[in-house]
Amino acid sequence: MGIRQVPMGDTLRAALGPPKKAKLLDSSPRSRVWRVELGGERAIVKQIIGAGDHRYGASERFAREVAGLRLAARGPVGPEVLAADPDACVMVLEHLDDLGRIDDWMPGYADALARLHALTGPADAEALPAWRPPTAADAESFLALATTLEVAIPVGVPAELAALLTRLEPAGRYALLHGDPCPGNDLRTADGVRFVDFEQAALGDGLVELAYFRIGFPTCWCAMSVTGTPLAEVEAVYASTWRARTGRAIDPGTDIADACAGWLIRGDALVERAHRDRVDQLARVPVEDFTWGPVSARERLVHRLGVVADTATEPLREFGVLARRLRGRLAAAWPGLRPLPGADTRPW
Repeated sequence: MGIRQVPMGDTLRAALGPPKKAKLLDSSPRSRVWRVELGGERAIVKQIIGAGDHRYGASERFAREVAGLRLAARGPVGPEVLAADPDACVMVLEHLDDLGRIDDWMPGYADALARLHALTGPADAEALPAWRPPTAADAESFLALATTLEVAIPVGVPAELAALLTRLEPAGRYALLHGDPCPGNDLRTADGVRFVDFEQAALGDGLVELAYFRIGFPTCWCAMSVTGTPLAEVEAVYASTWRARTGRAIDPGTDIADACAGWLIRGDALVERAHRDRVDQLARVPVEDFTWGPVSARERLVHRLGVVADTATEPLREFGVLARRLRGRLAAAWPGLRPLPGADTRPW
């Protein structure tokens, strides 16, 4: 079947009719996406393919996305799955009309993120894999970076990191995580923001995705900085929606420190998905400043170090000291590093 031919087999065609007016859309290397008409209504056909992610096969990513979308439909905070063909890794989805860009996009995004996270609980424990936290190897790589750059490591940091890894374990946490909630994976519809591309959906602690605002959207090519009043406002929106939906309160100002520290030590959060789990990305930082999108690895890292230096208190007090020292070392060694662009520069 050619790349432009819509891969709807007999079963899907019998259920929904033949696709008409098909248009191949831009998508990641991990999928092919078409906009079609089925029975006079627009729909999206998405096929998960093997390219672009060496860690997970197409079948696993397909199953994860379909499961995540079906859970998100409870909101609804994603498109409805109209039909699916597991053998061909093809799903047919509701077409969502995107109303386009607005400058003040973050409050709606934060509200939708909280609604997404609140949709699941212990009864859904088997519906999706658990979120993958950082590992001891990540912590060791981060400490090795400090040593390479001749930054003194406070004596209590290894123990603080070991305790952090334990706290970040997702056991007993069942929020529906998108897995890659980046600008571009959100659509502004007449019914509010909805998310697409659930290939990395998981269950865990929603704070690891709320932290995206502070830590600079760590899994996204479009790293951005949110600070001051806009940050306080979006975190307040999230906290309010989360409490209204779950009855549980959070204080982002204190509760988010662990999540930010976890993103900081993950070297794989400096590169796109196809390059993760291959080499020690933090070990590359002293010798090359590689780029992903418009922002370099050192620029991403300096931003994250500053966030952790400002948020880490007990039980991460000495790690916060290390983050401040390391940020100063990077800034002094490479004075041309730019701050991350502000979120008001979102290009779509």
